[in-house]
Amino acid sequence: MPCASHTAAMPAPQPVSVNGVVIARDAIAREVQNHPADKPILSWQSAARALAVRELLLQEARRLGLTPKPKSDEDSRRETDDEALIRALVEREITTPAPDADACRRYYEQNRKRFRSPAIYEASHILFAAHHNDTEGFARARGEAMAALAAIKREPARFDDFAREHSACPSAAQGGNLGQLTVEQVTPEFGEALEEMTPGETCAAPVATRYGFHVIRLDRKHEGRTLPYEAVADRIAGYLGESVRRRAAAQYVARLVSAAQITGLDIEGAEAHRVN
Repeated sequence: MPCASHTAAMPAPQPVSVNGVVIARDAIAREVQNHPADKPILSWQSAARALAVRELLLQEARRLGLTPKPKSDEDSRRETDDEALIRALVEREITTPAPDADACRRYYEQNRKRFRSPAIYEASHILFAAHHNDTEGFARARGEAMAALAAIKREPARFDDFAREHSACPSAAQGGNLGQLTVEQVTPEFGEALEEMTPGETCAAPVATRYGFHVIRLDRKHEGRTLPYEAVADRIAGYLGESVRRRAAAQYVARLVSAAQITGLDIEGAEAHRVN
């Protein structure tokens, strides 16, 4: 138990206020769940900043005489008056031009790797199930996998038979065939093995994953391709438009902050909060 003098020395958090309006501590406490962080104090500070920015925007909307006109979405969820006021303020005060075709094309040319479809692999495997925490079982599965791989190296045509007889995966019924997949759909270790193999090749050594040991055969590989600009133009325009909007919103909030009296919180220079 900490001594009384140590506890008494801890500074009490100061009340947070925006132009004289106090942000209630219980409101900050409720907001904390939306701001996970490594330390509770960081969550608290982030929640307090979010509510301070929200209060600042509401004050500005009222100063401008805006009237809330709540909207409902397709699921019949209706905005609160405060949400409607902030939306109205953003629509009035933050205007950003849509990115033109030249800007979108430049982004595409500079980021072609982002618009490449992943390689598709057709592979088969034999799984010898084991858990890392089971030392004896893990060693046994590794030995069984090595023995099976050695036998398959001698008789490659028997891969399907070995899969049906020994694999602990449901794919055993199909001779170990996993169909078409990408490296994002398998464990990292399995994916790395696929990337290093050539079609028709069986792995040089059993591949260990959290499921156990795998003997893998790569049957076919379909190389990824760069998607044409026309297929991603709308996605690029949306990304660039959102990026510009976020910067404009951050600048707008920064101007409001610089003109406001905010106590109990260092809000300037903090990461910009979403304003809608």
